[in-house]
Amino acid sequence: YSPELNLIEILWRRIKYEWIPFDAYSCFENLKERLAEVLTNFNGKYDIIF
Repeated sequence: YSPELNLIEILWRRIKYEWIPFDAYSCFENLKERLAEVLTNFNGKYDIIF
């Protein structure tokens, strides 16, 4: 198993540690809102170059 080679693992790591602020984890509703915002703006505001 090599998570560093799995594209979805790379995306999730970027979302979890760089794009969603720590305070978004305070409640489930905040987390859902921030995750929806990131996924809606992926390849725009949020981008990964593989």
